[in-house]
Amino acid sequence: MRRILVVDDDARLRELLTRYLTEQGFAVDALADGSGMDKALSRRLYDIIILDIMLPGEDGLSLCRRLRASGRALPVLMLTAKGDEADRISGLELGADDYLGKPFNPRELVARVNAILRRQGNPPTNQIAFGPFVLDIQARRLTLDGKQIDITTADFELLRVFATHPHQPLSRDTLMQLARGRDYLPFDRSIDVRISRLRRVLEHDPAHPQWIQTLWGSGYVFTPPPG
Repeated sequence: MRRILVVDDDARLRELLTRYLTEQGFAVDALADGSGMDKALSRRLYDIIILDIMLPGEDGLSLCRRLRASGRALPVLMLTAKGDEADRISGLELGADDYLGKPFNPRELVARVNAILRRQGNPPTNQIAFGPFVLDIQARRLTLDGKQIDITTADFELLRVFATHPHQPLSRDTLMQLARGRDYLPFDRSIDVRISRLRRVLEHDPAHPQWIQTLWGSGYVFTPPPG
């Protein structure tokens, strides 16, 4: 199921979009501002963000700019004031994938969301290269300069999650869910232990990691060099 994050300070519109998009088969989280967006993105993975430009505090243009500066490829559909051409152009220049002026027909919103998702696609990737490493997901094998490296099944699954979500901040909850398909229990530090093992395999200096970086208070982010 595709998951959508709606960021709009209009409570009535959030309720409408949540109900309508859910009826169309999407999973939806709806929040009122950029602070809520940041927290949601640290805890869960989304397929697209519907982002209003006019928000309290940090506006939608600034949030879009920050998303793109972080290296996220997450699609963004911006909601703009009807006829506000300057905002539409600014949003597209900052990396938004499409825009829709308010008020709008919910059916058109869904059509635009589906069009963006089709363009983005999600083709399966069996081999992912980063630096001197190649992760073969189908063969469940990690190689360094062509030579296989032995790692545990649990560590392989964690590396698979990182490799398929580069440059995306991932909370411990998200990592556990994606790597093991379950929530982790309070005080369960197995993710941290496994990350330490992966760092010893991947990093030139595990004490000062460059690829698997800690985001204090929120989780980790994988920032590998290109393959």
